[in-house]
Amino acid sequence: MRYRTGILVALAVIALGLTGCSSSTSTTSPPATSPGVTGGATVAGGTAAPATPPTSEDVQPTAPARQAACGAGQVDVTAAVMSPATGHRGVALTFSLTAGAAPCTLTGYPGVDTGTGGPLLHADRTPRGYMGGLPQGSDEPPTVTLESGHPGTAVVEGVAVDASGNHCPLYTNLQVTPPNSTDTRTVTVTIDSCALHVHPVTR
Repeated sequence: MRYRTGILVALAVIALGLTGCSSSTSTTSPPATSPGVTGGATVAGGTAAPATPPTSEDVQPTAPARQAACGAGQVDVTAAVMSPATGHRGVALTFSLTAGAAPCTLTGYPGVDTGTGGPLLHADRTPRGYMGGLPQGSDEPPTVTLESGHPGTAVVEGVAVDASGNHCPLYTNLQVTPPNSTDTRTVTVTIDSCALHVHPVTR
């Protein structure tokens, strides 16, 4: 009888030990995360990791600012005689920035009138002629940006004899006004012609 009682007690002790081991084992839930964090990964405790900085491919280039049209006092005008050709005469006008002026644009035809040497002539505006001007097939004057060391040019031209074969007056200066301006400059240059034509400002 004592033997059976001892066995029963031993079995009860073993059963209690197994129950204790089972109850001490637990599972741990993953840490909560903060939903909807933008710009970086979410880590334990709801804290967002730093966002990845943008690369050069992600940054769009900024469009260059458009230059304003040249105003009074921004443009210097000089002139040079072009080589004559079979009775044709030409003058090359150069439009450059005055000292300290900001870059600006010229578009279109300069105004040109004759000065000393004969009757007043107003230059007709034509896209091209014998001595220069726009290329064939392009009659739209370009917009030329004047910058330091990068002037614009225009050609004035005429013929040295009239329809009757008489020699035309020799002018020793011209009155030149840059496109879309009232800032007229007198340039010293010679041209013998009975009529004048001026072409648009180009590079």
